[in-house]
Amino acid sequence: MLDWTDRFCRLIHRQFSVRTLLYTEMVTAPALVRGGALHLLDHDPAEHPVALQLGGSDPAELAEAAALGWQAGYGEINLNVGCPSDRVQSGCFGAVLMRDPALVARAVAAMIAASPAEVTVKCRIGVDDDDPAAVLPGFLDAVAGAGVRRVTIHARKAWLKGLSPKENREIPPLDYPLVLAMKQRFPQLHVSVNGGITSLDQAESFLAAGLDGVMIGRAAYHEPAAILADADRRIFGDAAQAKTAGQVARAMIPHIAAHVAAGGRAHAMTRHMLGLFAGRPGARAWRRHLSVAAARREAGAEIVEEALALVERETARAAG
Repeated sequence: MLDWTDRFCRLIHRQFSVRTLLYTEMVTAPALVRGGALHLLDHDPAEHPVALQLGGSDPAELAEAAALGWQAGYGEINLNVGCPSDRVQSGCFGAVLMRDPALVARAVAAMIAASPAEVTVKCRIGVDDDDPAAVLPGFLDAVAGAGVRRVTIHARKAWLKGLSPKENREIPPLDYPLVLAMKQRFPQLHVSVNGGITSLDQAESFLAAGLDGVMIGRAAYHEPAAILADADRRIFGDAAQAKTAGQVARAMIPHIAAHVAAGGRAHAMTRHMLGLFAGRPGARAWRRHLSVAAARREAGAEIVEEALALVERETARAAG
């Protein structure tokens, strides 16, 4: 979710759900340790629970980055062993690391030793010509032996040769039964499934089948109200009434105003709000107004109220 789940996006999503675990964009360990880019760890305490996702391959460097993450306030540090992007491959981290379970085990062991934060792993079921049923158990055995207790498995292979990152999210076939089999084979692990999941109905079915968690990425970003608004009640059993998209939009107005007052652009936040009314009357008018109005350098939080007025007008028209 590079360039998607930044701190502004996470703050918006937190308005919908108090309980859902959020993840940062992947931050590379070299950027933190060698580049000193500690601003990449910035987040609002209101985002919690939130996990820091790291990319890297050097155990010592990852350990130092994990310690920095703990010091910055993250209670979970997630090592990404699933991203198939070209940038990740050239840096020898992400999905390519699934070819070296021993290195991943050394890395997570070093991270666990470096800080009290829980260290977790996100992976694919295999890469390229791997037989996932043959290689995935060995990979999980290695990271579990190093002390990892929670894993998230994207139920697709990563094809590092021949497919773009976008194609890697869509073309390799999903193998949910294999993920379920891994939970049965490693009952001591907290196993979450990821990949192709677009509804709370699907999430509930995976939990009912015995998995411990469900990670939803693109669908939660593009249609946050549909995925997150009722998650606390349906998934976690909370009784609190779900917030509407309109309530979330208004809740973000003071945050946008504060960001603009500090010299930022409204677009930094509103770009993550375009899908708030997805599938509802006024959704197109909402997106168009925010996109056009936020492009103006002087745009402020008032553009949200203007866009909401358009939604309310379209909603009333649709109601008849």
